[in-house]
Amino acid sequence: MCKLRYIVSFFLLFSFIPGSRAYSNLSADSLGLTEVIQQVINNYPSIIKAEQDIEAANARIGLAKSAYYPLINVSASYTRLGPLTKLTVPTLGSFTMNSANNYDMGLNYNQRIYDFGKTSGKVDLEKQNKLLSQLSVEQLKQQLSLSLLNQYYSILYLQEAIMIKDEELKTLGEHLTFVEKQEATGTSTQYAILSTKVRISATENQKIDLQTSLQVLQAQLNSFLGNPQEQPLSVKKELLQPTVLEPNEKLISNAYQLREELKIAHQRSEIASTRYRLAGIANYPEFDLYASGGYKNGYFPDLNKLILNYVAGISFKFPIFDGNKVKYNRQQAQSEIKSTEQDTELTNRNIANEVIENKANVDAALKKIMQQELQLKQAQQAFELAQTSFQAGTVTNLDLLDSQTALAESRLDLMKSRIDYTVSLLKLKISTGEHIY
Repeated sequence: MCKLRYIVSFFLLFSFIPGSRAYSNLSADSLGLTEVIQQVINNYPSIIKAEQDIEAANARIGLAKSAYYPLINVSASYTRLGPLTKLTVPTLGSFTMNSANNYDMGLNYNQRIYDFGKTSGKVDLEKQNKLLSQLSVEQLKQQLSLSLLNQYYSILYLQEAIMIKDEELKTLGEHLTFVEKQEATGTSTQYAILSTKVRISATENQKIDLQTSLQVLQAQLNSFLGNPQEQPLSVKKELLQPTVLEPNEKLISNAYQLREELKIAHQRSEIASTRYRLAGIANYPEFDLYASGGYKNGYFPDLNKLILNYVAGISFKFPIFDGNKVKYNRQQAQSEIKSTEQDTELTNRNIANEVIENKANVDAALKKIMQQELQLKQAQQAFELAQTSFQAGTVTNLDLLDSQTALAESRLDLMKSRIDYTVSLLKLKISTGEHIY
Protein backbone atom coordinates (compact mmCIF):
# COMPACT_ATOMS: atom_id res chain seq x y z
CA MET A 1 0.00 0.00 0.00
CA CYS A 2 2.67 2.45 0.95
CA LYS A 3 4.70 1.51 -2.14
CA LEU A 4 8.05 2.17 -0.49
CA ARG A 5 10.03 0.38 -3.21
CA TYR A 6 8.88 2.98 -5.69
CA ILE A 7 9.75 5.97 -3.58
CA VAL A 8 11.54 8.61 -5.58
CA SER A 9 14.96 9.93 -4.95
CA PHE A 10 15.63 13.19 -6.71
CA PHE A 11 15.90 16.93 -6.43
CA LEU A 12 12.62 18.81 -6.91
CA LEU A 13 12.67 22.59 -7.11
CA PHE A 14 9.14 23.84 -7.69
CA SER A 15 5.64 22.57 -7.08
CA PHE A 16 4.24 20.64 -10.02
CA ILE A 17 0.69 21.72 -9.27
CA PRO A 18 -0.16 24.53 -11.70
CA GLY A 19 -0.53 27.89 -10.02
CA SER A 20 1.02 26.83 -6.74
CA ARG A 21 4.20 28.38 -5.33
CA ALA A 22 7.13 26.42 -3.97
CA TYR A 23 7.22 26.05 -0.19
CA SER A 24 3.83 27.73 0.20
CA ASN A 25 2.53 25.02 2.56
CA LEU A 26 5.75 24.22 4.39
CA SER A 27 6.77 24.73 7.95
CA ALA A 28 9.61 27.15 8.54
CA ASP A 29 11.82 24.52 10.20
CA SER A 30 11.60 21.96 7.39
CA LEU A 31 14.84 21.03 5.65
CA GLY A 32 15.30 21.80 1.97
CA LEU A 33 17.14 19.43 -0.32
CA THR A 34 19.84 21.95 -1.19
CA GLU A 35 20.45 22.60 2.50
CA VAL A 36 20.73 18.88 3.24
CA ILE A 37 23.12 18.16 0.37
CA GLN A 38 25.35 21.14 1.11
CA GLN A 39 25.62 20.30 4.79
CA VAL A 40 26.50 16.67 4.09
CA ILE A 41 29.02 17.46 1.35
CA ASN A 42 30.79 19.94 3.60
CA ASN A 43 31.17 17.47 6.47
CA TYR A 44 30.83 13.90 5.24
CA PRO A 45 33.93 11.76 5.99
CA SER A 46 34.23 10.20 2.53
CA ILE A 47 34.25 13.65 0.89
CA ILE A 48 36.85 14.97 3.34
CA LYS A 49 38.98 11.88 2.74
CA ALA A 50 38.75 12.32 -1.04
CA GLU A 51 39.75 15.99 -0.72
CA GLN A 52 42.77 14.92 1.31
CA ASP A 53 43.77 12.79 -1.67
CA ILE A 54 44.01 16.05 -3.63
CA GLU A 55 46.31 17.49 -0.97
CA ALA A 56 48.43 14.35 -1.20
CA ALA A 57 48.54 14.82 -4.99
CA ASN A 58 49.85 18.38 -4.48
CA ALA A 59 52.59 16.94 -2.27
CA ARG A 60 53.52 14.40 -4.94
CA ILE A 61 53.75 17.19 -7.52
CA GLY A 62 56.10 19.10 -5.23
CA LEU A 63 58.12 15.95 -4.66
CA ALA A 64 58.51 15.41 -8.41
CA LYS A 65 59.55 19.05 -8.88
CA SER A 66 62.22 18.67 -6.20
CA ALA A 67 64.46 17.05 -8.84
CA TYR A 68 64.82 20.50 -10.44
CA TYR A 69 66.56 21.82 -7.32
CA PRO A 70 70.09 21.07 -6.09
CA LEU A 71 70.95 18.82 -3.19
CA ILE A 72 73.06 20.70 -0.63
CA ASN A 73 74.40 19.27 2.59
CA VAL A 74 77.14 19.75 5.15
CA SER A 75 79.32 16.79 6.09
CA ALA A 76 81.93 16.19 8.79
CA SER A 77 83.95 13.10 9.52
CA TYR A 78 86.82 11.82 11.64
CA THR A 79 88.93 8.81 10.59
CA ARG A 80 91.66 7.07 12.54
CA LEU A 81 94.22 5.32 10.32
CA GLY A 82 96.88 2.81 11.20
CA PRO A 83 99.51 1.73 10.58
CA LEU A 84 100.94 4.86 9.05
CA THR A 85 102.91 4.81 5.83
CA LYS A 86 106.48 6.04 6.19
CA LEU A 87 109.10 6.85 3.60
CA THR A 88 112.82 6.77 4.49
CA VAL A 89 115.24 8.77 2.36
CA PRO A 90 118.98 8.33 2.95
CA THR A 91 120.62 11.34 4.49
CA LEU A 92 117.17 13.04 4.79
CA GLY A 93 115.52 10.81 7.33
CA SER A 94 112.02 9.28 7.59
CA PHE A 95 108.79 10.95 6.50
CA THR A 96 105.22 9.99 7.50
CA MET A 97 103.00 9.93 4.37
CA ASN A 98 99.61 10.15 6.08
CA SER A 99 98.09 11.33 9.31
CA ALA A 100 96.76 9.01 11.97
CA ASN A 101 93.92 11.48 12.82
CA ASN A 102 92.02 12.62 9.74
CA TYR A 103 89.42 15.38 9.84
CA ASP A 104 87.15 16.36 6.94
CA MET A 105 84.50 19.10 7.00
CA GLY A 106 82.79 20.29 3.83
CA LEU A 107 79.81 21.73 1.97
CA ASN A 108 78.50 19.45 -0.78
CA TYR A 109 76.43 20.46 -3.81
CA ASN A 110 74.79 18.27 -6.47
CA GLN A 111 72.59 19.51 -9.30
CA ARG A 112 70.88 17.62 -12.11
CA ILE A 113 71.72 19.47 -15.35
CA TYR A 114 69.69 17.55 -17.90
CA ASP A 115 67.81 14.24 -17.93
CA PHE A 116 66.05 14.29 -21.32
CA GLY A 117 62.55 14.95 -19.93
CA LYS A 118 62.47 12.43 -17.09
CA THR A 119 61.72 15.00 -14.38
CA SER A 120 59.27 17.03 -16.45
CA GLY A 121 57.47 13.81 -17.38
CA LYS A 122 57.11 12.80 -13.73
CA VAL A 123 55.78 16.25 -12.83
CA ASP A 124 53.26 16.02 -15.68
CA LEU A 125 52.19 12.56 -14.52
CA GLU A 126 51.53 13.77 -10.97
CA LYS A 127 49.54 16.74 -12.26
CA GLN A 128 47.39 14.36 -14.27
CA ASN A 129 46.90 12.20 -11.18
CA LYS A 130 45.77 15.29 -9.28
CA LEU A 131 43.21 16.08 -11.97
CA LEU A 132 41.95 12.50 -11.73
CA SER A 133 41.56 12.93 -7.96
CA GLN A 134 39.59 16.13 -8.49
CA LEU A 135 37.27 14.43 -10.97
CA SER A 136 36.82 11.55 -8.54
CA VAL A 137 35.77 13.99 -5.82
CA GLU A 138 33.13 15.48 -8.12
CA GLN A 139 31.87 12.02 -8.99
CA LEU A 140 31.72 11.10 -5.30
CA LYS A 141 29.72 14.24 -4.54
CA GLN A 142 27.27 13.32 -7.28
CA GLN A 143 26.91 9.78 -5.96
CA LEU A 144 26.46 11.00 -2.39
CA SER A 145 23.83 13.47 -3.58
CA LEU A 146 21.90 10.63 -5.19
CA SER A 147 21.93 8.72 -1.90
CA LEU A 148 20.69 11.80 -0.08
CA LEU A 149 17.96 12.29 -2.64
CA ASN A 150 16.73 8.78 -2.01
CA GLN A 151 16.59 9.44 1.73
CA TYR A 152 15.07 12.88 1.29
CA TYR A 153 12.23 11.94 -1.01
CA SER A 154 11.49 8.70 0.78
CA ILE A 155 10.82 10.87 3.83
CA LEU A 156 8.78 13.30 1.74
CA TYR A 157 6.62 10.48 0.35
CA LEU A 158 6.01 9.05 3.82
CA GLN A 159 5.14 12.48 5.21
CA GLU A 160 2.57 13.01 2.47
CA ALA A 161 1.23 9.46 2.80
CA ILE A 162 0.78 9.87 6.57
CA MET A 163 -1.09 13.15 6.00
CA ILE A 164 -3.43 11.40 3.57
CA LYS A 165 -3.97 8.59 6.09
CA ASP A 166 -4.75 11.17 8.79
CA GLU A 167 -7.36 12.77 6.54
CA GLU A 168 -8.76 9.33 5.73
CA LEU A 169 -8.98 8.46 9.43
CA LYS A 170 -10.70 11.76 10.15
CA THR A 171 -13.31 11.07 7.47
CA LEU A 172 -13.77 7.50 8.70
CA GLY A 173 -14.22 8.78 12.25
CA GLU A 174 -16.91 11.19 11.11
CA HIS A 175 -18.58 8.38 9.20
CA LEU A 176 -18.44 6.10 12.25
CA THR A 177 -20.20 8.77 14.32
CA PHE A 178 -22.82 9.07 11.61
CA VAL A 179 -23.59 5.33 11.36
CA GLU A 180 -23.67 5.05 15.17
CA LYS A 181 -26.35 7.73 15.24
CA GLN A 182 -28.18 5.89 12.48
CA GLU A 183 -27.97 2.64 14.45
CA ALA A 184 -29.44 4.39 17.48
CA THR A 185 -32.44 5.45 15.39
CA GLY A 186 -32.74 2.04 13.77
CA THR A 187 -31.71 3.11 10.26
CA SER A 188 -28.36 1.32 10.36
CA THR A 189 -26.95 -1.96 11.65
CA GLN A 190 -24.18 -3.17 13.91
CA TYR A 191 -22.54 -4.69 10.84
CA ALA A 192 -22.14 -1.22 9.30
CA ILE A 193 -20.52 0.00 12.51
CA LEU A 194 -18.24 -3.04 12.65
CA SER A 195 -17.27 -2.62 8.98
CA THR A 196 -16.34 1.00 9.60
CA LYS A 197 -14.29 0.12 12.70
CA VAL A 198 -12.45 -2.60 10.76
CA ARG A 199 -11.66 -0.10 8.01
CA ILE A 200 -10.42 2.38 10.63
CA SER A 201 -8.24 -0.34 12.19
CA ALA A 202 -6.75 -1.30 8.82
CA THR A 203 -5.99 2.34 8.02
CA GLU A 204 -4.37 2.84 11.43
CA ASN A 205 -2.17 -0.22 10.83
CA GLN A 206 -1.11 1.23 7.50
CA LYS A 207 -0.29 4.51 9.22
CA ILE A 208 1.79 2.68 11.84
CA ASP A 209 3.80 0.99 9.07
CA LEU A 210 4.37 4.36 7.41
CA GLN A 211 5.44 5.97 10.69
CA THR A 212 7.87 3.13 11.41
CA SER A 213 9.43 3.45 7.97
CA LEU A 214 9.60 7.23 8.45
CA GLN A 215 11.48 6.86 11.74
CA VAL A 216 14.03 4.55 10.12
CA LEU A 217 14.63 6.91 7.20
CA GLN A 218 14.86 9.94 9.48
CA ALA A 219 17.54 8.14 11.50
CA GLN A 220 19.48 7.37 8.31
CA LEU A 221 19.28 10.97 7.11
CA ASN A 222 20.36 12.20 10.54
CA SER A 223 23.37 9.90 10.22
CA PHE A 224 24.28 11.57 6.92
CA LEU A 225 23.88 14.98 8.55
CA GLY A 226 25.88 14.04 11.63
CA ASN A 227 22.89 14.56 13.93
CA PRO A 228 21.68 12.26 16.72
CA GLN A 229 19.63 9.47 15.14
CA GLU A 230 16.60 10.26 17.29
CA GLN A 231 16.48 13.91 16.30
CA PRO A 232 13.13 14.68 14.62
CA LEU A 233 13.19 16.28 11.19
CA SER A 234 10.89 17.01 8.29
CA VAL A 235 11.58 17.88 4.67
CA LYS A 236 10.12 20.39 2.28
CA LYS A 237 7.96 19.46 -0.67
CA GLU A 238 9.84 20.49 -3.80
CA LEU A 239 8.58 19.46 -7.23
CA LEU A 240 9.54 20.35 -10.79
CA GLN A 241 7.20 21.61 -13.46
CA PRO A 242 7.01 19.96 -16.90
CA THR A 243 9.56 21.22 -19.39
CA VAL A 244 10.29 20.91 -23.08
CA LEU A 245 13.15 18.47 -23.71
CA GLU A 246 15.79 18.50 -26.42
CA PRO A 247 16.13 15.61 -28.91
CA ASN A 248 18.02 12.49 -27.83
CA GLU A 249 20.98 13.29 -30.07
CA LYS A 250 21.50 16.68 -28.44
CA LEU A 251 21.13 15.25 -24.94
CA ILE A 252 23.65 12.49 -25.65
CA SER A 253 26.10 15.00 -27.13
CA ASN A 254 25.86 17.13 -23.98
CA ALA A 255 26.41 14.04 -21.83
CA TYR A 256 29.59 13.14 -23.71
CA GLN A 257 31.00 16.58 -22.88
CA LEU A 258 29.94 16.86 -19.25
CA ARG A 259 29.78 13.45 -17.57
CA GLU A 260 32.44 12.92 -14.90
CA GLU A 261 32.63 9.22 -15.71
CA LEU A 262 33.74 9.98 -19.27
CA LYS A 263 36.16 12.66 -18.10
CA ILE A 264 37.68 10.15 -15.69
CA ALA A 265 38.01 7.56 -18.48
CA HIS A 266 39.77 10.10 -20.71
CA GLN A 267 42.03 11.17 -17.86
CA ARG A 268 43.06 7.60 -17.14
CA SER A 269 43.91 7.22 -20.80
CA GLU A 270 46.11 10.32 -20.60
CA ILE A 271 47.86 8.96 -17.52
CA ALA A 272 48.50 5.64 -19.26
CA SER A 273 49.99 7.46 -22.28
CA THR A 274 52.27 9.50 -20.02
CA ARG A 275 53.48 6.35 -18.27
CA TYR A 276 54.22 4.78 -21.63
CA ARG A 277 56.30 7.81 -22.61
CA LEU A 278 58.17 7.80 -19.30
CA ALA A 279 58.93 4.10 -19.67
CA GLY A 280 60.47 4.84 -23.05
CA ILE A 281 62.91 7.44 -21.73
CA ALA A 282 63.86 5.64 -18.52
CA ASN A 283 67.25 4.61 -19.98
CA TYR A 284 68.17 8.01 -21.38
CA PRO A 285 71.44 9.48 -20.06
CA GLU A 286 71.71 11.97 -17.20
CA PHE A 287 74.08 14.89 -16.64
CA ASP A 288 74.88 16.07 -13.11
CA LEU A 289 76.98 18.88 -11.71
CA TYR A 290 78.70 18.23 -8.41
CA ALA A 291 80.94 20.32 -6.16
CA SER A 292 82.29 20.03 -2.66
CA GLY A 293 84.49 22.30 -0.58
CA GLY A 294 85.74 22.53 2.99
CA TYR A 295 88.64 21.81 5.31
CA LYS A 296 90.57 18.62 5.92
CA ASN A 297 94.04 17.57 6.99
CA GLY A 298 96.49 15.03 5.63
CA TYR A 299 98.24 17.26 3.09
CA PHE A 300 102.03 17.03 2.84
CA PRO A 301 104.20 18.30 4.40
CA ASP A 302 102.11 19.28 7.49
CA LEU A 303 99.74 16.36 7.75
CA ASN A 304 97.85 17.70 10.77
CA LYS A 305 97.05 21.13 9.36
CA LEU A 306 93.47 21.74 8.17
CA ILE A 307 93.60 23.10 4.64
CA LEU A 308 90.83 24.59 2.51
CA ASN A 309 90.10 22.28 -0.41
CA TYR A 310 87.49 21.72 -3.09
CA VAL A 311 86.42 19.31 -5.79
CA ALA A 312 84.03 20.02 -8.71
CA GLY A 313 83.00 18.29 -11.89
CA ILE A 314 80.33 17.00 -14.23
CA SER A 315 79.14 13.42 -14.25
CA PHE A 316 77.51 11.51 -17.09
CA LYS A 317 75.50 8.33 -16.63
CA PHE A 318 74.25 6.20 -19.51
CA PRO A 319 72.50 2.88 -18.71
CA ILE A 320 73.65 -0.05 -20.83
CA PHE A 321 71.50 -2.92 -19.57
CA ASP A 322 68.56 -2.78 -17.14
CA GLY A 323 67.36 -6.38 -17.16
CA ASN A 324 64.58 -5.55 -19.69
CA LYS A 325 62.77 -3.26 -17.24
CA VAL A 326 62.01 -0.67 -19.92
CA LYS A 327 60.68 -3.33 -22.27
CA TYR A 328 58.23 -4.73 -19.75
CA ASN A 329 57.22 -1.31 -18.39
CA ARG A 330 56.31 -0.25 -21.93
CA GLN A 331 54.31 -3.44 -22.44
CA GLN A 332 52.43 -2.83 -19.23
CA ALA A 333 51.71 0.79 -20.15
CA GLN A 334 50.59 -0.23 -23.64
CA SER A 335 48.18 -2.75 -22.15
CA GLU A 336 46.82 -0.07 -19.81
CA ILE A 337 46.22 2.27 -22.76
CA LYS A 338 44.20 -0.38 -24.60
CA SER A 339 42.24 -1.13 -21.43
CA THR A 340 41.32 2.52 -20.90
CA GLU A 341 40.20 2.76 -24.52
CA GLN A 342 37.73 -0.05 -23.90
CA ASP A 343 36.58 1.58 -20.66
CA THR A 344 35.92 4.79 -22.57
CA GLU A 345 33.92 2.98 -25.24
CA LEU A 346 31.87 1.13 -22.61
CA THR A 347 31.22 4.40 -20.75
CA ASN A 348 30.02 6.03 -23.97
CA ARG A 349 27.54 3.23 -24.56
CA ASN A 350 26.26 3.27 -20.99
CA ILE A 351 25.78 7.03 -21.05
CA ALA A 352 23.80 6.88 -24.30
CA ASN A 353 21.61 4.13 -22.86
CA GLU A 354 20.97 6.10 -19.68
CA VAL A 355 19.96 9.22 -21.59
CA ILE A 356 17.53 7.36 -23.84
CA GLU A 357 16.06 5.40 -20.93
CA ASN A 358 15.53 8.48 -18.76
CA LYS A 359 14.05 10.45 -21.65
CA ALA A 360 11.52 7.67 -22.23
CA ASN A 361 10.71 7.58 -18.50
CA VAL A 362 10.04 11.32 -18.49
CA ASP A 363 7.59 11.00 -21.36
CA ALA A 364 5.85 8.02 -19.75
CA ALA A 365 5.60 9.71 -16.34
CA LEU A 366 4.00 12.81 -17.85
CA LYS A 367 1.35 10.68 -19.53
CA LYS A 368 0.64 8.89 -16.25
CA ILE A 369 0.12 12.20 -14.49
CA MET A 370 -2.50 13.23 -17.01
CA GLN A 371 -4.27 9.90 -16.68
CA GLN A 372 -4.17 9.84 -12.88
CA GLU A 373 -5.40 13.39 -12.57
CA LEU A 374 -8.45 12.21 -14.50
CA GLN A 375 -8.75 9.15 -12.26
CA LEU A 376 -8.53 11.31 -9.14
CA LYS A 377 -11.27 13.56 -10.44
CA GLN A 378 -13.45 10.53 -11.10
CA ALA A 379 -12.67 9.05 -7.63
CA GLN A 380 -13.57 12.36 -5.97
CA GLN A 381 -16.88 12.53 -7.77
CA ALA A 382 -17.56 8.85 -7.03
CA PHE A 383 -16.93 9.44 -3.32
CA GLU A 384 -19.21 12.47 -3.22
CA LEU A 385 -21.89 10.51 -5.05
CA ALA A 386 -21.48 7.58 -2.66
CA GLN A 387 -21.90 9.91 0.32
CA THR A 388 -25.11 11.31 -1.10
CA SER A 389 -26.38 7.87 -2.05
CA PHE A 390 -25.50 6.41 1.37
CA GLN A 391 -27.39 9.15 3.14
CA ALA A 392 -30.30 8.46 0.82
CA GLY A 393 -30.02 4.75 1.58
CA THR A 394 -29.38 3.62 -2.00
CA VAL A 395 -25.86 2.20 -1.39
CA THR A 396 -24.39 0.20 1.46
CA ASN A 397 -21.85 1.26 4.03
CA LEU A 398 -19.22 -0.93 2.33
CA ASP A 399 -19.79 0.85 -0.98
CA LEU A 400 -19.11 4.17 0.71
CA LEU A 401 -15.99 2.85 2.43
CA ASP A 402 -14.69 1.39 -0.83
CA SER A 403 -15.15 4.72 -2.61
CA GLN A 404 -13.29 6.47 0.18
CA THR A 405 -10.39 4.01 -0.04
CA ALA A 406 -10.28 4.42 -3.82
CA LEU A 407 -10.08 8.19 -3.38
CA ALA A 408 -7.16 7.93 -0.94
CA GLU A 409 -5.31 5.53 -3.24
CA SER A 410 -5.88 7.86 -6.20
CA ARG A 411 -4.35 10.73 -4.24
CA LEU A 412 -1.32 8.61 -3.35
CA ASP A 413 -0.94 7.40 -6.93
CA LEU A 414 -1.11 10.93 -8.32
CA MET A 415 1.45 12.18 -5.80
CA LYS A 416 3.76 9.32 -6.67
CA SER A 417 3.36 9.98 -10.40
CA ARG A 418 4.24 13.64 -9.93
CA ILE A 419 7.33 12.64 -7.98
CA ASP A 420 8.18 9.98 -10.57
CA TYR A 421 8.02 12.61 -13.29
CA THR A 422 10.42 14.84 -11.39
CA VAL A 423 12.67 11.90 -10.62
CA SER A 424 12.85 10.91 -14.28
CA LEU A 425 13.48 14.49 -15.34
CA LEU A 426 16.28 14.90 -12.83
CA LYS A 427 17.74 11.53 -13.75
CA LEU A 428 17.81 12.78 -17.32
CA LYS A 429 19.64 15.93 -16.24
CA ILE A 430 22.10 13.88 -14.21
CA SER A 431 22.70 11.50 -17.13
CA THR A 432 23.58 14.50 -19.31
CA GLY A 433 26.21 15.63 -16.78
CA GLU A 434 24.32 18.33 -14.92
CA HIS A 435 25.30 18.58 -11.25
CA ILE A 436 22.52 18.28 -8.67
CA TYR A 437 24.59 19.61 -5.75
